[in-house]
Amino acid sequence: MPEDATPGSTLPAAPGARYHEAVDTRTGMFGTRGSGDTTGYGGLVQPVTMPPPSEPPYGGWFDEVAQALSSGLAEMGLPDTVEQVVVDRGEITFFIRRAGLLETARLLRDGEALRFEMCLGVSGVHFPGEKGRELHAVYHLLSMTHNRRIRLEVACPEGDPHIPSVVSVYPTNDWHERETYDFFGIVFDGHPALTRIQMPDDWPGHPQRKDYPLGGIPVEYKGATIPPPDDRRSYN
Repeated sequence: MPEDATPGSTLPAAPGARYHEAVDTRTGMFGTRGSGDTTGYGGLVQPVTMPPPSEPPYGGWFDEVAQALSSGLAEMGLPDTVEQVVVDRGEITFFIRRAGLLETARLLRDGEALRFEMCLGVSGVHFPGEKGRELHAVYHLLSMTHNRRIRLEVACPEGDPHIPSVVSVYPTNDWHERETYDFFGIVFDGHPALTRIQMPDDWPGHPQRKDYPLGGIPVEYKGATIPPPDDRRSYN
């Protein structure tokens, strides 16, 4: 790994590709922090890189969608809602400010040149090293009218993990938002019933965050007790 692979630096991707920004450094097989790594890969160190913002023209129908979205938001008095656009590996992602997410989703669904009628769900992502933007919600949208797919990404800080719910625009996101809340702790304001969907109601913490400990609960097995990974031998 290059010596300058630290958050905030840029690292070259494949030959001919744009430079990617390193937002964090991952250690071990699963990026565990504060617990023993029992995988045998404790010495593995990798930069966590993100593709940089793209500049128009983006190519093909990407420009049509970007222009229609930009014009529609400007007419609604929300010209700064799109933070950046990233085109990478043949896919386009719009980074949206959380305050304008609901209006953006409604425009994408109803705009004549857009018609993204279906949201395929929302997933959470945790970037502990991205200070002030640690939690991300990622939405995949499908236009059945135009046979197009785009991605929306919204960030919020761990200290204020609130993002507007889009269930009023895309009702199928109901259980997806509950699952993202359950595992990542993102609170979707306006959701009709934001409760855990897989973990017990009294479960402490959110298991898919990077800082959540591996194991941590003793398990009984045929009369014996298996300690959590934190108490086992470390291979670091």
